[in-house]
Amino acid sequence: MALLIRQATEADLADILDVFNDALINTTAVYQDVPHTPDMRLQWYNDRVEAGYPVIIAEFDNEFAGFASYGPFRTGSGYRYTAEHSVYIIFKHRGKGIGKALVLELINIARQNGLHTLIAGIDSSIEASIKLHLSLGFTEVAHFKQVGYKFGEWLDLKLFQLML
Repeated sequence: MALLIRQATEADLADILDVFNDALINTTAVYQDVPHTPDMRLQWYNDRVEAGYPVIIAEFDNEFAGFASYGPFRTGSGYRYTAEHSVYIIFKHRGKGIGKALVLELINIARQNGLHTLIAGIDSSIEASIKLHLSLGFTEVAHFKQVGYKFGEWLDLKLFQLML
């Protein structure tokens, strides 16, 4: 079984949209309620590429398995050395180390691009993502209680930080 991580292209956007919308609709990984459209995902992709942010995908046995990216943590020039990342894996490929490989590649890219720190915002109920980030050296730096609302319940958001 072969894992390939590469830069995304516009040809990957349909798969990226599918896995993102699946997470948005079915999980608390995304605190949004309205699925994204192909035009929204294209704009997101173009904005990332234009700003010099990575968008990478994982292929597992020649099949799209997930994607990861990072972008600005906050606006303002003082935050230019800090980025917030996200990673999304297709359900059937979870638990195979693909998320770890994608985050490790983002860490390498962030270091090459001169970033100082990476931030991960994770819903407090998503134990697998929390364990993954802790295993890679991220530390929990904040726990915001009931800042999100989805599926009829209040959600807690945790922030994790990795100093590069």
